[in-house]
Amino acid sequence: MGALIQFAPLILIFVVFYFLLIRPQQKRMKDHREMVAALSKGDEVVTAGGVVGKVVKVDEGELQVEIATGVKVRVMRATVSEVRSRTQPKAANDSKTGSKSDSKTVSE
Repeated sequence: MGALIQFAPLILIFVVFYFLLIRPQQKRMKDHREMVAALSKGDEVVTAGGVVGKVVKVDEGELQVEIATGVKVRVMRATVSEVRSRTQPKAANDSKTGSKSDSKTVSE
């Protein structure tokens, strides 16, 4: 029983470290992996180096990003730190335009 009481502060410190440091870091890593996996053509991204551009081509491990008109760079997927704007799926765009054209027909 005395040995357990001696190790209690060490165990408590480990539990505190887990909930304050390890667990949040694992959550951030998981969110980043999901964000990188969901990248698609047309997304506006910011790389870890601070370069802002639009995704032109998506490959297995890298992206081709247009940073200015006619200037394309290849970057590793993992270096994308933020997605500023996502492209809408094509089906969602079609349904939006379809509803607008329907409202025009009804109002005419």
